[in-house]
Amino acid sequence: MSAFSIPLSGLEATSSSLNTIANNLANLNTDGYKDQGLDFTDVFNQVLGTSGNGDPIQTGSGVQVNGTTADFTNGALSSTGVASNMALQGNGFFVVQNGTQTTYTRAGDFTVNSSGQLATPDGKLVMGYPAVAGVVSTSGALAPISVDQATTIPAVATTSFSANTNLNSSGGVGSTFSTPITVYDSLGASQELTINYTNTATNTWSYNITLPGAATGVANPTTVASGTMTFNSSGQLTSPTGSITGINITGLADGAAPLKMTWNLNGTGTSPVITQADSASVTAATNQNGYGVGTLASYSVLPNGTVQGQFSNNQTLALGQVAIASFSNVQGLTQTGSSAYQSTFASGSAVVGQAGAGGNGTITGGSVEGSNVDLSTEFSNMIIAQQGYEANAKVLTTFQQISQATVQMLTA
Repeated sequence: MSAFSIPLSGLEATSSSLNTIANNLANLNTDGYKDQGLDFTDVFNQVLGTSGNGDPIQTGSGVQVNGTTADFTNGALSSTGVASNMALQGNGFFVVQNGTQTTYTRAGDFTVNSSGQLATPDGKLVMGYPAVAGVVSTSGALAPISVDQATTIPAVATTSFSANTNLNSSGGVGSTFSTPITVYDSLGASQELTINYTNTATNTWSYNITLPGAATGVANPTTVASGTMTFNSSGQLTSPTGSITGINITGLADGAAPLKMTWNLNGTGTSPVITQADSASVTAATNQNGYGVGTLASYSVLPNGTVQGQFSNNQTLALGQVAIASFSNVQGLTQTGSSAYQSTFASGSAVVGQAGAGGNGTITGGSVEGSNVDLSTEFSNMIIAQQGYEANAKVLTTFQQISQATVQMLTA
């Protein structure tokens, strides 16, 4: 009896549905896992003829699995505090590579491999845009993102400095005040300058900048710049204005290149930061733009995927930018295991870009995206599949009873 194939197809379909539900429940706590479901379609109907009014007489031949769909909505965000972990919220996938094979994943539970590169737990390298001297280039080929603790940045010699200083107007002629300031030479060594102020007349101060003799291999401090400052009756600096240039230091004992510096009298603004008032002489802050050699101390991931390194010399530089891939048809992706997907003809080629741009989602560093499987929904689906399985089994046993009764009638 050909009708046996119909309930058998129902049993097979509901069994496949139960397998999918079981897989979803098994991955309830898998980072980046996307809930899956099955689409069913009926088997081609048999046309037996037409009715009296010409309508076709058709009988179904069963059911079959038509396809698998995945729910790519966001999973719950879970903070881990691990710098290498990332959670992508919104559209897109992380790009990972194993040799020449590129795959895509939503699981951001990345680690750091023995080479200091971001990698998946199974060793695939996290790909992104490289950075040179802290500048990310998004026009070149993708490359692994390195967060090697041995990464260093070279020293930068000081070219500009400033000091927020008040000079006491009531100190009288002959009163003095000194401000030390640390600058850096081309080798990254710190050099200690001292700005010495002396009141020479009303609203007038002389200044001279000295460098310890040991820095240039001599016995006494060396004066590297000197001049006169004048203030108006409101205590505002009137001369010099803007900046003092030509502060040069040559012959450094450590062999560094000559220092050529500018004293910025306005700090970061447009008004002088050196004043004269009836208040104790004090320097509130000093600033300079040089720094010594730095090693990578820590790093964090910004919402646009930039991996930003914090160095031991208090500098912050980009180490790279994690790439994000999107597809015109995500349902066309093939899942390869380990929460990874491959592109297919149906999905279209990957469009690789940056997080937060071109419709791509943003990244939360120090977090992972959990599975989006909903426990209550899966249990509801399981009950429906179970009832469908039992119903098809009942139909099968009914057909069996009918066939046995028919055989008995024929042999009676």
